[in-house]
Amino acid sequence: MDTLETVKGFLMQPVESFRKVRGTSLGDAVKYFLIIVIVNAILTVVVDLIFASAVLATLTRTMGQMGMGEIFLMETIGMVVVAIILVIASLVLLFVFAGWLHLFVFLLGGRKGYAETVKAMIFGSTPYMLIGWIPVIGLFVGGIWALILEVLGIRELHQVSTGRAAGAVVLSAFILALLIVLIAAWFIVSLVSVTPVP
Repeated sequence: MDTLETVKGFLMQPVESFRKVRGTSLGDAVKYFLIIVIVNAILTVVVDLIFASAVLATLTRTMGQMGMGEIFLMETIGMVVVAIILVIASLVLLFVFAGWLHLFVFLLGGRKGYAETVKAMIFGSTPYMLIGWIPVIGLFVGGIWALILEVLGIRELHQVSTGRAAGAVVLSAFILALLIVLIAAWFIVSLVSVTPVP
């Protein structure tokens, strides 16, 4: 699988590209995912390093404790560790979220198997992985673009209607967001009720 051609295909002709990858093995799809995740992690680290350097340079001038060389070294080591964690976490979360999404795909008629859902998520994540590192815009535009591609991927790889594919993606995202909000609210209420009143 030619990574650059695959990226170009999913950005320019996603429907045709999803049809082409129907026969692709899950292993090849995961290799593709690792490449685009590593690219995303590197670009994210570079952007974070630029912002962190600016902030730390300002603080250092104010406090005058460490030299710029020491600060840059600490930032670089920290960002490399973050990049490695980001790649590993992305791979683990891919399979977890694909399992969650597959539950809804199956409920709405998708019968091509879990591997096809994983592939839909992998190839659907292409725009996010390429522009998600851009502060604010990348997260928003890349995220929406990736969701649209995910719907197309579910439709093409599971061979269901657009409505069923969209329903599976939207329902899985909505219910997951609702669960996160409920857990966060429960945690906050628990924390407040345990904290003694002065």
